[in-house]
Amino acid sequence: MSGVSDTSTNTLQYRFDGPDDAPVLVLGPSLGTTWHMWDRQVPELMKHWRVFRFDLPGHGGAPAYPSGSVNDLAGRLLGTLDGLGVQRFGYAGCAFGGAIGTELALRHPERVASLALIAASPRFGTADEFRQRGVIVRTNGLDPIARTSPERWFTTGFAAAQPAITEWAVQMVRTTDPGCYIAACEALASFDVRPELGRVGVPTLVLVGSDDQVTGPAEARTLVAGIPDARLAVVPGASHLVPVEQPAAVTDLLVRHFSSAWQPAFDTTSGHMAIAASPVKPVLAAAPPVAPVAEIAAAAEQPEALGRPDPYDAGIKVRREVLGDAHVDRAFAQADEFSGDFQEFITRYAWGEIWDRPGLDRRSRSCVTLTALVAGGHLEELAFHTRAALRNGLTPAEIKEVLLHASVYCGVPAANSAFKVAQKVIREETTPQE
Repeated sequence: MSGVSDTSTNTLQYRFDGPDDAPVLVLGPSLGTTWHMWDRQVPELMKHWRVFRFDLPGHGGAPAYPSGSVNDLAGRLLGTLDGLGVQRFGYAGCAFGGAIGTELALRHPERVASLALIAASPRFGTADEFRQRGVIVRTNGLDPIARTSPERWFTTGFAAAQPAITEWAVQMVRTTDPGCYIAACEALASFDVRPELGRVGVPTLVLVGSDDQVTGPAEARTLVAGIPDARLAVVPGASHLVPVEQPAAVTDLLVRHFSSAWQPAFDTTSGHMAIAASPVKPVLAAAPPVAPVAEIAAAAEQPEALGRPDPYDAGIKVRREVLGDAHVDRAFAQADEFSGDFQEFITRYAWGEIWDRPGLDRRSRSCVTLTALVAGGHLEELAFHTRAALRNGLTPAEIKEVLLHASVYCGVPAANSAFKVAQKVIREETTPQE
């Protein structure tokens, strides 16, 4: 059985395979892929489970409603499952799909019976890396990312021996909606659950390819060290898209894990965990969702707000998102007793008070900032605010228009210097890395 959701922004494109009365097993895709990345696993998995696959927004022809956070995508997935009457399920996710699975286990543990994280990480690279990738796509489209995807996804030997699969991977990325891909990069840029791993109480298998250069064995071991009772499986001769490169090994590991580590639902009348009828075959209990204890406790412990909150925390968050972690870390590292107060001042007031105001979006604030810096002749700051403008969604063509406009009101000599600075930055930031 298969199906596709409607075009609601609250649901995802999906399909079912397997018997209607079997427990549901959800398979989550990697960024730039479609549900077809799981094609080789489905025939065996559907013997035991009702397999549910979904596409990320704008992937595989899915409606292009971008989502800028992993939490939002987890919510869309739950909304889709709610509409289908699925309350409890096992979940296996690859890379980005693994991030969604971790989010579900942390925020909605009552829904997840068992978890498998494949080529996953509690934090994917750095925020700067993913925002930089968004700038590349916004400027050049997805072709540069598509052409290099086989290098990231497969071992060299596999890519050479399987040209049809390699070309399939390239075309998957090329046919993805660029706006949805950029939003997914933003979601990964802000994803970091390292401090929360100890709260994952779902039986978890962490699976990784031995040759994965994107989220490899080191990241897998971080997950295993942080998640209580998690188990590690390293698949030899596989890179990042391990379900495609080593389908038989991954299928066998998933069948073993979900057949033996399926956590029963809580009995909502007693508060105790029900005993499964069989230790081998999973049992799906249709219990209504229970609010996580951690969330209830967090809500109860929040003190009543007194006065106006300090804008420093908001300021440091916005400053990092706009200028990048590397820039902000460098600024604080260079601060000393003489300049430290100034760094705190601009974080609190420039970034927490002004940049965080809702009256203008960040694109508009970048336009204003670039113009002001041209007028003042502040070329060093113009350089890093040009980078910030690209991060905030301005294209090189739009930055050019801002500088042309500034030349009329700020003077040609000032704009001439600004063009030289901005041109250099744009070339550095938008040239794909081969």
